[in-house]
Amino acid sequence: MPPQPPSAPTPPSLPAPLFDTAVIAGVGLIGGSVALGLRSRLLARRIVGVDASLDALREAQALGVVDEIRAAPGEWLREADLVVLAAPMRVLAPLAADLAPYLNPQALVTDVGSVKATIAAELHRLGVRNFVPGHPMAGSERGGVAHARAALLENAVWVLTPTEHTPLTALSRARALVEHLGAAPVVMPPGAHDDLVATVSHLPYLASLALTHLVARDERLSLLAAGGFRDLTRVASGDPRMSRDMVVENREALRLALRRFRTQLDRLEAELDDPEELLAAAQEGKRTRDSLPVVKRSLLPRRHDLVVTISDRPNQIGAVTQALGAAGVNIKDIEVLAIREDGGAMRLGLETPEDVQEAAGILRSAGFDVVGRA
Repeated sequence: MPPQPPSAPTPPSLPAPLFDTAVIAGVGLIGGSVALGLRSRLLARRIVGVDASLDALREAQALGVVDEIRAAPGEWLREADLVVLAAPMRVLAPLAADLAPYLNPQALVTDVGSVKATIAAELHRLGVRNFVPGHPMAGSERGGVAHARAALLENAVWVLTPTEHTPLTALSRARALVEHLGAAPVVMPPGAHDDLVATVSHLPYLASLALTHLVARDERLSLLAAGGFRDLTRVASGDPRMSRDMVVENREALRLALRRFRTQLDRLEAELDDPEELLAAAQEGKRTRDSLPVVKRSLLPRRHDLVVTISDRPNQIGAVTQALGAAGVNIKDIEVLAIREDGGAMRLGLETPEDVQEAAGILRSAGFDVVGRA
């Protein structure tokens, strides 16, 4: 009997998705990014977008963000085993009320809003048992599904805020979802989240507005507003209505944060007459700011930094990332530190000291000046 040709190898089987049908209610920047993360990581067999805007739905489907679109809730929702509420803050609670009568009682329900106590109370009132409030600490001043990307959520802190009514099984499923999307889950009560976010997110937005208003009232200032001013006021470029709704929803915690901020400003003003005290304040500020990318008390994996000097020429950032990508070095974080006419610098967050050493060698060979910091 003639020898038989070897059979073709059996292709590896794909992992079973976490969810059969995922519904993204609100197909904007964050909802679209969640959908793309589900798709790229094979976490859902089918992704359905629902939104009050037919244009947004059509754009999401045309971009391949969702498989199907729906303009309104209905019995079709009972097929969903994951529902993500991703609408703006002002319509998040009404959206939940519209969806609640049609939800599968076993479905995991979560949201991505930046204020947690009110939505947690509303979903409990609606009787949605498997609801886990959530807030991915990620975003962009550019809104809309056209700017959505799965990478927006990767390596981001994603806060989960269960209440005393949240089943442990639902929290466990939500943690698994966050981890599979490449983010880092952090669990805390809703009220604690709102207090903290008032200081690190909502207060900077109001400070950004105040600074831009100073410039708006004196056109000479705009002539001198360089990189530092642009960095401090970047969040003022976000959607004004959405930003307004966000801070108003958390106004009580924000008022307390504003009082604390005024106290800090008053202290710094007094230290203008005491250079040594002002120097100590500046050194404390530098230590705190320099520690932020690493998150040293380690809710997130430690990062190791490599600072690269770049010239002000086209595609310099691309040249850095392409050189490291071609060598298999995984960049976990990128921050542009400064760009001026004579050049600037960027910080790369890498996973291990060995990655820093390897990346430094690659970039030096490519003609870049680098400084590593583990």
